[in-house]
Amino acid sequence: MSDSISVLLVDDHRLFRDGLRLLLSADRRFEVAGEAASGEEFLEMVEADVTRTLPLVFMDIDMPGMGGVEATRRGLELWPGLKVIALSMHGEQEFYLPMVEAGAKGFLLKDSDFAQVAAAAERVAAGGTFFSLELMPSLVEAMHRSGETHGVEPLSERETEVLPLICEGLSNHEIAEHLFISKRTVDKHRANILAKTGCRNTASLVLYAVKNNLIKI
Repeated sequence: MSDSISVLLVDDHRLFRDGLRLLLSADRRFEVAGEAASGEEFLEMVEADVTRTLPLVFMDIDMPGMGGVEATRRGLELWPGLKVIALSMHGEQEFYLPMVEAGAKGFLLKDSDFAQVAAAAERVAAGGTFFSLELMPSLVEAMHRSGETHGVEPLSERETEVLPLICEGLSNHEIAEHLFISKRTVDKHRANILAKTGCRNTASLVLYAVKNNLIKI
């Protein structure tokens, strides 16, 4: 289907890849365009894909050799348009923040039901972020320990209106239309929010907002 979401699966466990591929392939919203068993193999596929037709990646965090953090970072350096959803098991909290910093847009537990997987894929493919509710407490706790949730300045009234819309995955243009302000004004608000919170990207901003009770999950 021309309007289906192309997906690349990166995981060293063949059985897990097979199961996820079967579920995604049975859903007409998705098309599994490739699989990789390691971070190194993933990067080879990104380098070889001159057509840039793999916008969404399900990335295992903990793999032998090059893990998901480094593979995500290098993949986004090669192709900034990639959108990565991290796949995690319990007990991998030490990888959460590095994955956010590397550019991951979402996090899912490997035992999530398919409805949640599909929701994550659709939201991230559309430019938003998605965090498994089961993972959110650990993500926020890890961010708190890192000190990244301490903003330097309080947000202005308008910035507190813009923040939840950013966290919902709306583009600056969509936010401008929603608030009846110019896109240039939204650009400035977004830059100010990131500077005040010390967040590097939208994913880390979501965690900041949850930790500081600025949005509800």
